[in-house]
Amino acid sequence: MATEPNRTEPNRTEIIHDLENNFTQNKILQLKSLFPEAFCEEQIDWEKLKLILGADNLAHQNERYQLNWAGKTDAYRTLQAPTFNTLSPCRAESVDFDGTRNLFIEAENLEALKILQKAYAGSVKMIYIDPPYNTGSDSFIYPDKFSETREEYARRVGDKDADGYLKRDGVFQGAWRKNPRENGHYHSNWLSMMLPRLHLARTLLRDDGVIFISIDDNEQAQLKLLCDEVFGAENFVGQFPWRKRTAKSDVPFGVSADYEFILAYAKSTEFVASVEGKERRYFETDDFPNRPWRIHDLTKQTKASERPNSFFTLKDPKTGKEYPANPLRTWAVTQDTFQEYYDAGKIVFPDDYDFLNISNPVMRYFKDDDMAKAGEKFGRIAVSTKLPENVGMSLNGTKEITDLFDGKLFDFPKPSSLISFFLNTLHDDQALILDFFSGSGTTAHAVMQLNAKDGGNRRYICVQLPEETDEKSEARKAGFDTIAEIAKERIRRAGAAVSGSLKDGQRVDTGFKVFKLSESSFKQWRQPENGADLEQQLRLAIDSVAEHAAPKNMVYELMLRLGCKLTSPVEHKNGVYWVTDEDTGKRIALLLEAADQTLIDDVIAAAPAKVVALDKWFDGNDALKSNTVLQMKDAGIVFECV
Repeated sequence: MATEPNRTEPNRTEIIHDLENNFTQNKILQLKSLFPEAFCEEQIDWEKLKLILGADNLAHQNERYQLNWAGKTDAYRTLQAPTFNTLSPCRAESVDFDGTRNLFIEAENLEALKILQKAYAGSVKMIYIDPPYNTGSDSFIYPDKFSETREEYARRVGDKDADGYLKRDGVFQGAWRKNPRENGHYHSNWLSMMLPRLHLARTLLRDDGVIFISIDDNEQAQLKLLCDEVFGAENFVGQFPWRKRTAKSDVPFGVSADYEFILAYAKSTEFVASVEGKERRYFETDDFPNRPWRIHDLTKQTKASERPNSFFTLKDPKTGKEYPANPLRTWAVTQDTFQEYYDAGKIVFPDDYDFLNISNPVMRYFKDDDMAKAGEKFGRIAVSTKLPENVGMSLNGTKEITDLFDGKLFDFPKPSSLISFFLNTLHDDQALILDFFSGSGTTAHAVMQLNAKDGGNRRYICVQLPEETDEKSEARKAGFDTIAEIAKERIRRAGAAVSGSLKDGQRVDTGFKVFKLSESSFKQWRQPENGADLEQQLRLAIDSVAEHAAPKNMVYELMLRLGCKLTSPVEHKNGVYWVTDEDTGKRIALLLEAADQTLIDDVIAAAPAKVVALDKWFDGNDALKSNTVLQMKDAGIVFECV
C-alpha cells in the first residue's frame, strides 16, 4: 500500500485543496471516522460497508419509501460542486466593522453557505428562513454550476449586456428566474432549489440547533417531506400556524387562507425548546426555614380499578381526620409509600396551615428540588405550537418598515415579533442566528431588539442576494436599487432606534460587517481540456495569487479557509496580519505583503499557532524557504505556503 511521502516542505497545491470548503469530502471523512474498515486505498468499499451494516438494514431498490422528483440527482450534484468564489469585506457599507460580531452577506445564498461551511460548521444555534413560496409568480431558480467563477457564469448564460454590465434579469444581480405554474417541473424546480441549501444549513447547525422555515400551502406538503429526508423525520419539532391577515371575502371556494406555517426541525434530539412559564407561588414557613415550597394536587386521573393500591383512606397523623379516596381520582401515593412521603414533609393536610384554605391533602414540592430537577430550564415550560397573541401579522411587519422609512418599501415582511418568539424558545442569549433568505432584515432587527430587552448578546448572520427592486416600486423611487440595500439601511436605522432606547450603561451590538461575493484571490486549478489549456494552467500555477487580489481581501478568504470566523479579531502590524481565532484564542500570522528573514524571525518570536505565507514572497529563494520551514518546525509552529 502506498504511504504518504515524508516531506518537510508543504505542497502548495495540496494546501490550497485542503483549504477548500468541500461538502462531499467532509461527508466522506465523517463516514471514514465511523467505518474506517470500509475504505480501501481512499475509496469506499461498498460491499464491505454492506457487510458491516447487515442486509436487514439496507433498503431494497423497489421497496423503499422516498421523495423523488425530476432533477433530484442534479440537485445533489449542485450540493457537491465546490465553489471557487469567496467573500470580501466592504467597510464603507458596514457599521462598527472592527467591533461588531454581526454579519450581513450580500451574495447568492448557496455560494455563501458553501463558503461558510468550514468556519461555521456546528456553530449556529438557530436558523430562520422565509424562502420563496412558489406561488407561480415569484422567482427563485438559481444557477447550478458553482464551480464556475461569477464572471464565467455571467458570460455563459448571457447575463452581461454589450457594455459588460450584469443585466437586470441576471442571476447574480437582479431578479431570479420565474417559475410559473405552467412549468412542467413546477414543484421539482422548487425542491431542487431548496435541497442543497437545507443540506448545507444542517451542517452549520449546532447539535442542539434548530431551523424554522416559513411556508404556505403551495409547498408545505413538499417541504415537510424534504425536511424529513434532510434532517430526519425523528427530528421534526413541530408546525406552527401563523396568522398573516384577517379574513378576506373575495377568495376561491369562499375560504380565506389566513394562515401560513413555520416548520421546525432540530439537528438532533439535543435540542429542547422552552419558554418562560407563569411564576410559581412558593411559600416560606418556620417549619421549613430557607426551603420555600409550593403545593400541588395529590390525586391522579386514574380510577380505583386501575390503581387499587392508591384507593384508600388517608388519615392525618396529627388530628386523626380521615380523607377517603375518590373512586374516579385515586391518590398519587400508595398505602406503602404514604408514610415515606409524609416523613419527608411532602404531604400537607388541611389543618397544617390555615392560610392555605384547602379541604383535602395536597403534595408539597420544595423549590430547591424543582431547581435541581429543571436545571437551566427552571421557570420555563414546554412550547405550544399555538403562537401567542403578541405575535403580529403581516400588517405589523409592514408598519415596522413604514415607521423606519416613512413608506412601504417591501412586500409582506414578517413582523419582528414572530422571530423574537422563536428566539425566546432557545433559552440561549448568546446564540448565533442565521437567516439566508433575509429579505428586508427582519431577523437582524429582532435580534437587536431582544438583546436590548433582556441584555443578551445574540449575534446574527444575514444573507441576501442583491435582487433588483422593481423600477416602478416605492423602494426604487426612494433610491434603493436592490433588496440588499433596503435590508442594510433597515438594520442601520433599526440599530440607531435600539441604541436610542437603551438605559444608561446598557450596551447592545447594533453594528454589522458587510461582506460581498467576489472571485477568489487565488488562482484555481481547473482540469485542462487541451494542451493549450494545460500550458496556461501551468503558467498560472507559478504564482497562486490572482492579479486582482488585495491583501485585505486575502485575509478574510484565508480566515474562512482556515476555519476562522469572519468576526475573529484582525490586526495589521509591521507588515503582518494577525488573526486571533475567536473560538480557540489561537493566533495566526498571515504574511501577505512580504517575507524576509527579519520579518520571519519577528513572527517566530511572537509564537503564533500557525503562519501562512504567500509563496511568491520567497521569490525562488529556496534557501530562505527551507530555512523558514525548519525554523517553524523547531518552534512548534504550523507553517503553510499558498
